[in-house]
Amino acid sequence: MSTFREHLGRALARFLSKPSASYRPLATSSFQDLDDNLRMGDVLLVEGNTRIAGAIKYLTQSTWSHAALCIGRGPWAGENALVEVDLIEGVRIVPASTYANFHTRIARPAGLSLSEAQAIAERAVRRLGQRYDLKNVFDLARYLLPLPLPASWRRRALMLGSGEPTRAICSTFIAQLFESVDYPVLPQIERRAKNESNTCYDEVLKIRHHTLYAPRDFDVSPYFAVVKPTLERGFDFHALSWERPVAAPDVPQERTLLSMH
Repeated sequence: MSTFREHLGRALARFLSKPSASYRPLATSSFQDLDDNLRMGDVLLVEGNTRIAGAIKYLTQSTWSHAALCIGRGPWAGENALVEVDLIEGVRIVPASTYANFHTRIARPAGLSLSEAQAIAERAVRRLGQRYDLKNVFDLARYLLPLPLPASWRRRALMLGSGEPTRAICSTFIAQLFESVDYPVLPQIERRAKNESNTCYDEVLKIRHHTLYAPRDFDVSPYFAVVKPTLERGFDFHALSWERPVAAPDVPQERTLLSMH
């Protein structure tokens, strides 16, 4: 029974990983600009085009459906290497050019030291090969049901598989890596009174459960800076060369108003 469920789970995973025929993401910066601006420890957010990407974007009400961690320059002609979690292959390493034609965003952890970024990268590499728990096919099958979910249920609907820390979606995996060096992603902030009169408070960060993180959390986090490669390269709108559209012929106001009825 277990083997049958695993085979069924992998079949569902392959189906969910196929690109949607009607959706085409659009890159908003060149790959060279993207690669030049990536640093070790950065999180690359991706607007995916697969079936499961559409489900994640709906559940999180966000543009971003995938997240990958930059671990520095790799063997692919010196371009940056990314560690990510793939639904079929599990934790893997890919070149940054994998997402050259996708809409992406760089989320940079503010104040993260080089040694901390290296520690995160090393922990990520040690987990290469770990995979999704595909035995729980019901967690995968629910993405096939186009049913509206109340807002309060959407984030919890992202929890896949058995919930074991080694079997996680991309954002869960990356959030755990940052938690390993006590770096916050999007914690819950609790105010606690310091004295009986409740005039002074301490703000205590409460770590969210690792299964509740989504790619958008790195974008909205107050601790991650948004890096836009085109602006980092230097942007001057005065230097842009525009091709202006041909002016439409003048239309009498009466005809314009008539066409609006």
